[in-house]
Amino acid sequence: MAGSRFKIHNSDRWPVLKGGLPCWLAVALVCFGGASPGRAQEGPYFVTYDHHLEEPGDLEIEFEPTTARPDRGNRFFSGVAEFEYGTTDWWTTEVYLEGQSTINDSTVFSGYRIENRFRLMSGRHRINPVLYGEYESLSADKALKEVVGFDSQADALEPNSVARSETEHEVETRLILGSDYKRWNIAWNFIGEKNLAHEPWEFGYAVGVSRPIGGAGPAARCGFCPHKFRAGVEIYGGLGTADRFTTHGTSQYIAPVVAWALPAGPKFRISPAFGLTGPAYNFVLRMGVSYEFEGFGGRVMKFFREGK
Repeated sequence: MAGSRFKIHNSDRWPVLKGGLPCWLAVALVCFGGASPGRAQEGPYFVTYDHHLEEPGDLEIEFEPTTARPDRGNRFFSGVAEFEYGTTDWWTTEVYLEGQSTINDSTVFSGYRIENRFRLMSGRHRINPVLYGEYESLSADKALKEVVGFDSQADALEPNSVARSETEHEVETRLILGSDYKRWNIAWNFIGEKNLAHEPWEFGYAVGVSRPIGGAGPAARCGFCPHKFRAGVEIYGGLGTADRFTTHGTSQYIAPVVAWALPAGPKFRISPAFGLTGPAYNFVLRMGVSYEFEGFGGRVMKFFREGK
């Protein structure tokens, strides 16, 4: 994606508490210093979303690095910082901050995304629908968070200095259908993305299947027990545009996924993706490390109530 310079405007002074402690730092100390790691709701997938949302009041922070190299191009490393918050039991909201560094080129801040997911039915069902909406303001983006339209590895050949000359404002929508059958999770996404600069809708899909490696584990904390690992596979790719709905000439991928959740600590994920068509990257390596804080929202409200 192309882009322009991104400027951050800060106020001259942060509000401070008695004793000179900035409010934002005090909130961080109270919330993060006293928080306990929670149960990660997120599945092992990187492109596919399942129907599970964040628990109300919980905050999950994740860093997700990705690397790939286009044919006849330079290898790049992208990094995405994700902040996912359970607003209600049917609504999860998330903010992404992205950047990338390309060998023999430069390092740039790519922009941000704001995402919301809404559960359409309460309770558990054979098929659980979730609606997804996202606004993106990105330039020189190489995070590969989704594959739509005729996205290809050739998009990464453009120098960062050129790609940053225009910021792309887009909306992304998904219909997420998820199921839990015995110990299996099955998720299917239909993706529609629209550049707000009068360009046609681009479409894509993502399908994921996963399950714990071992059976139900003991109640005792065990970091390397088989049931702490979850494995599966994703298949995703482009479906052309509204003017040309097709898989011909699109990027298609298959990607094994493995996740490891510590009993009282972070969750790790890794996924090597393999391109199945000419426009796709031959190989993409994705990694992720996340940490969840239970009751984050309640701690913030309690802090401000006690500060009055």
